Amino acid sequence: MYPNTAKVDCVDVYHGVSVADPYRWLEDADSPQTAAWVEAQNAVTFGFLNTIAARETIKNRLTQIWNYERYGVPFRHGNRYFLSKNTGLQNQSVLYSVKQLGDPLEVLLDPNTLSDDGTVALSGYAWSEDGQYFAYATSASGSDWQQWYVRDVETGKDLEDHLRWVKFSGASWRKDNSGFYYSRYDEPNEATQFQDTNYYQKLYFHQLGTSQSEDILVYERPDQKEWGFSGEVSEDGNYLIISVSQGTDPKNRVFYLSLQDPNSEVISLIPEPNASYGFIGNNGSLLWFVTDKEATRSRLIAIDIHDPEKIIEIIPETEETLQGVTILDEKFVATYLKDARTEVKIFNLDGTFFRELALPGIGSAFGFTGKRSDHETFYAFSSFTCPNTIYRYDMTSGESTVLFEPNVDFNPEEYTTEQVFYTSKDGTQIPMFLSYKKGISLDGNNPTYLYGYGGFNIPLTPSFSASTLIWMELGGIYAVANLRGGGEYGEAWHQAGTKLNKQNVFDDFIAAGEWLIANNYTKTEKLAIGGGSNGGLLVGAAMTQRPDLFAAALPAVGVLDMLRFQLFTIGWAWVSDYGSSDDPEEFQALYAYSPLHNLKPGTSYPATMITTADHDDRVVPAHSFKFAAALQAAHQGTNPVLIRIETKAGHGAGKPTTKIIEEAADRWGFLVKILGMVSP
Repeated sequence: MYPNTAKVDCVDVYHGVSVADPYRWLEDADSPQTAAWVEAQNAVTFGFLNTIAARETIKNRLTQIWNYERYGVPFRHGNRYFLSKNTGLQNQSVLYSVKQLGDPLEVLLDPNTLSDDGTVALSGYAWSEDGQYFAYATSASGSDWQQWYVRDVETGKDLEDHLRWVKFSGASWRKDNSGFYYSRYDEPNEATQFQDTNYYQKLYFHQLGTSQSEDILVYERPDQKEWGFSGEVSEDGNYLIISVSQGTDPKNRVFYLSLQDPNSEVISLIPEPNASYGFIGNNGSLLWFVTDKEATRSRLIAIDIHDPEKIIEIIPETEETLQGVTILDEKFVATYLKDARTEVKIFNLDGTFFRELALPGIGSAFGFTGKRSDHETFYAFSSFTCPNTIYRYDMTSGESTVLFEPNVDFNPEEYTTEQVFYTSKDGTQIPMFLSYKKGISLDGNNPTYLYGYGGFNIPLTPSFSASTLIWMELGGIYAVANLRGGGEYGEAWHQAGTKLNKQNVFDDFIAAGEWLIANNYTKTEKLAIGGGSNGGLLVGAAMTQRPDLFAAALPAVGVLDMLRFQLFTIGWAWVSDYGSSDDPEEFQALYAYSPLHNLKPGTSYPATMITTADHDDRVVPAHSFKFAAALQAAHQGTNPVLIRIETKAGHGAGKPTTKIIEEAADRWGFLVKILGMVSP
């Protein structure tokens, strides 16, 4: 028995098309009516979950596996190394410093002391040039809003500095350690800060030891409310490179400010957003960028500020997708994606090939940070069956040595991962990773969890998850489809899944499910789909377009109302990927797949558990609230249609370990029940 959800007489007209929105009142997350609805829905959901005997067993096993010591990738500033560490079940990892690797670690910042329940997280940081000062940001309850502070590394004490109303910003220190650059918004309405749109970001300089009210405005554009600014000081301290973005569009402008002349003004280097440009360093007036300008899979170029029209190619485009470049030991360290797995190549500064960095296997690697003169760097490597292992890399000898290797309570030799390629609706070949316990039979009876994202130029690469491991222990197959819209094969792959091409993403995902069934990995009665945020949209679209194909659906923090997403917080920024209902042609495409608007009364939908948080200020919970209400009204059949609403949580970043484990146990418990799996 689902809670009765009131309907209101609300109709919008889009380009002559009348669209009813009977659950509009659920957009007010703070109203007493919405709060009562949330409480009633959670009562139904947890009432159902509490009947699943396997849920507590899964939670206990998750807690057991999760309880292992793990480290972040170390990095060096001044005369110290810094790294994060979690002893196992700590809600938030602790940041440490040490003068020599191997010495006893000294706590620099323990986020677990900032709240009683672990819901305040460390969400950003930056060190001064000499390593004396540490600027850090915290976020509460998963919000995108940040507060910045400054800590003296030697004393471990915070200074008086305190910055508020910062969002989507890092910090970059001046070479003289006098302060740092950051971006912020004007102070919002306190009561509606988690819903109001975010426009008119401004770039500031904060002088160490002063009040935020005294911060110097470096750049703003009152005529461009959607422009966002990211300022980065070049390693030589001579320039502030300003990347100017517009929403989530990867194409950007680039401006710069000379820091050698106090009277200089911001100058436009790349005035029009004709491609993406990621600044990585400079040689005097010669600036290096990773760009997809005339290279859909990206290349490394140089631009001289005295002759900005001339582009100098340093590392040409290859068949692999160039993800990023850092400068270490007077060399370029370039990270590539080859069929969604990492390769690392090293080049001399003139672009000639030097050597390939041999990785431990097929998986994902990240890190490789440092300064231009450093002879060492650090990286993490992981795969679906290999936990994050931390390596030190000697730039001179080319040798990698294990620094921290986690000890997880499982035997990786019992599991395997394969990569397959399948054909989508229009003939495009799509890669997919399949991970499972060795010895399964291809008899069509394997419980399978198909996961995808397919958006915003973000690739899905192999990574370890204790939660995923539990699924495989239960006998499940974990499938990850590398859909169009992501960043696996460069900008052309991304654009093939955006705006009027967005249906390609759903076709790719549906084709993955069909391939798994056709090749006897699973069958409809054993097939579940999941995804979060843009992946929540993916699940919502797939289950409404093909309700007959899946047994269960788990859309998490999804964008599910495609006609109004741009009206809340940072939603307007996603127009570059989705398009907008304000445009007649894009409205037709959005309306054709918007999950909320494509539910058909009297249809039997897959068993569904929607997950969201009551104050997600990235994808506002109204998306999930309205979709849940509409799905419960339209659904015909015995499959449960539930919504699990987390409190004191946001979009997912910084979520404490306890909440992660609880949600994972509920997710797998739900699927054990729905898919008829053997209880552990």
